[in-house]
Amino acid sequence: MTKQTTLYVCSSCGQSFPRWSGQCPSCEEWNSLTEEAQTSRIKGQNKFQVQSAKIQTPISITEVDYKHEERQSTSIPEVDRVLGGGVVGGSAVLVSGEPGIGKSTMMLQVAEALSQKEKVLYVSGEESAKQIRLRAQRLGTLSKNLLLLAETNIFAIEKAVADVKPQFVVIDSIQTMFREDVSSAPGSVSQVRECANYLVQLAKASGIPIFIVGHVTKDGNIAGPRLLEHIVDTVLYFEGEKHRQYRILRANKNRFGSTNEVGIFEMKDTGLVEVTNPSEVFLSERPLDSPGSVITAAMEGTRPLLVEIQALVTPSKLAYPMRKTTGVDYNRVLIIIAVLERQLGLKLSSADIYVNAAGGVKVTEPAIDLAIAVAIASCYKNKPVDAKTSVIGEIGLAGEIRSVSQIEQRVKEAEKLGFKQIVIPQANAKELKASKAKATPNIKEAFRGLFL
Repeated sequence: MTKQTTLYVCSSCGQSFPRWSGQCPSCEEWNSLTEEAQTSRIKGQNKFQVQSAKIQTPISITEVDYKHEERQSTSIPEVDRVLGGGVVGGSAVLVSGEPGIGKSTMMLQVAEALSQKEKVLYVSGEESAKQIRLRAQRLGTLSKNLLLLAETNIFAIEKAVADVKPQFVVIDSIQTMFREDVSSAPGSVSQVRECANYLVQLAKASGIPIFIVGHVTKDGNIAGPRLLEHIVDTVLYFEGEKHRQYRILRANKNRFGSTNEVGIFEMKDTGLVEVTNPSEVFLSERPLDSPGSVITAAMEGTRPLLVEIQALVTPSKLAYPMRKTTGVDYNRVLIIIAVLERQLGLKLSSADIYVNAAGGVKVTEPAIDLAIAVAIASCYKNKPVDAKTSVIGEIGLAGEIRSVSQIEQRVKEAEKLGFKQIVIPQANAKELKASKAKATPNIKEAFRGLFL
């Protein structure tokens, strides 16, 4: 015997409450509580019997049957890089991103690549089979081993998986799926959570890797409770601007590999194309001999990436000058501005300052501090930095330039693209043997060499 109760569930954190309120008491988000009907069993009625269930007994960790996780390549090196080397059997991978960013395009290309050797089931709750066929024909991803299923019922999908026995499954998207035994509507917190949990259990039980596509909210978070990220094994974010051609795939969570790697793609009419040399692409539109522009070498996992840092400094007519950043850490920029005022005497407190990482990339590591400082000073002094100069280093509060990691890879990438002068921290000089990089201890010495 069952009875129905009404709870109010937060769409942000997933917590439930007996009554509605304007602000979630747990995560303090406003207008995030939605009404959902909950079915619960009355105590003493229809108790679940476990006598027939197989009960596992604890064993020593040394007795666990272990073999190295076998990975299946997707045949797309940029995707393999982010996944940590390929797809692990029985894993659940959540692929998220803004609507229209190219999630379905990427997953269709991944499914087609995997279907060259194995059978792949592509489940769509948003498009019909004909719509997917039209897109696949445009992308050139037609394969006999790629099976399509337009379905939203999670139990019907499970039956299809049992009948077809695919080696890979793609669910597009989790917001359209529903379970018949959950009374709330598709896309609600309960449905998203329960369907995702069911798919993860299906992946673990069958050993079939499942890719789950999920949308994000206007704040950049995955639509649904944050618990969804903890359920799956890997969370991939597909980033970029819809009106620009470049897309970046990065791992926010990965139980089977590093979260530092990124994959870079270019969106074309024929789909997503891998960018094998992103440094050259991001620097292709760089203005030469322009004040406020400087090149630095950032690390995305094990890959060095040359990025253009731009700064604009203009006199402010406001009581509180503007400070705006894109692609770099806002608080870090404020600290660098304070150091420039203190150590070099630049009058920046009455100027509007804008800092941008060109190309739509996001770089937050401290190794770009010196590049930000040089870009701001270059625009302030109206003196361009030599086009063949690259700067690398973290800035301390006393104006010292601190060492950075993986300096050898950064310098090699800059030298490969033709940079003649590379300014690095003095503490990193001993790590470089055959390099013409110029070591400097503090920003005063660095500026003396850059702005003669």
